[in-house]
Amino acid sequence: MSTRLPGSRYKNVFDRGRSIRARLFVAWRLETPDADRKAGVVVSKKSFHDAVDRNRAKRLLREAYRLLVKSDEMPPDTEWIFVARAAIGDKSVFQVMDEMRRICVKR
Repeated sequence: MSTRLPGSRYKNVFDRGRSIRARLFVAWRLETPDADRKAGVVVSKKSFHDAVDRNRAKRLLREAYRLLVKSDEMPPDTEWIFVARAAIGDKSVFQVMDEMRRICVKR
């Protein structure tokens, strides 16, 4: 089972979802009955100039989300979009997971 949000759903999450600001990223959350536990990742060139850094930020966000879904810590029927901030650059996957756990509590 893939946890990636299809590109066609991004606009829906941005338009109808609500944002939650965190230190390492901004999360957009949309709860609907037909949603599956899926997440999309956005990393801008403005925050991360080098492709290596952008790809690392994407990998960190995807892996943290995948591990939380696997351990059943992410809420069901929710679609997410994570927009990376520059502060994520030197963090570990466990620090990103802790931040995601914190935003799951916020409603």
